[in-house]
Amino acid sequence: MAQTWTVYLSGEIHTDWRERIVEGSRAAGLDIDFVGPVTEHDTSDDCGVAILGAEADDFWKDQKGSRMNAIRTRTLIERSDVVVVRFGDKYRQWNAAFDAGYAAALGTPTITLHDPSLNHALKEVDGAACAVAETPEQVVRVLTYVIEGTL
Repeated sequence: MAQTWTVYLSGEIHTDWRERIVEGSRAAGLDIDFVGPVTEHDTSDDCGVAILGAEADDFWKDQKGSRMNAIRTRTLIERSDVVVVRFGDKYRQWNAAFDAGYAAALGTPTITLHDPSLNHALKEVDGAACAVAETPEQVVRVLTYVIEGTL
């Protein structure tokens, strides 16, 4: 019996990797609902103060926003069948490292996605992952295999 899988896409927001996975999965005919964080940087950063009120100190502004974003992130990861975590080489994605660890702690299968130049830096994160991919197309092939059982 076919089921719709839920895949959480976590990590860097500066490239088209999410779109490539979504489009590739659709082209492969995979029944997947893709979910993820708010990827519009200003909205994600400002949600706390926009909804709960201004803060004089940036520390508290960031705390409000990150805690509100955590509601979304934790809830969606808990409901996901697979979590894909993308680490880019230009920016630090501490939130992505948290997402990978949170998913692993829940027992949710995780696929990490990053350039081979980051293998050493991410060895512990990759060690907890079920698959380590270098391209969005490899992620689509992993998802095709685990969902359809075909190469």
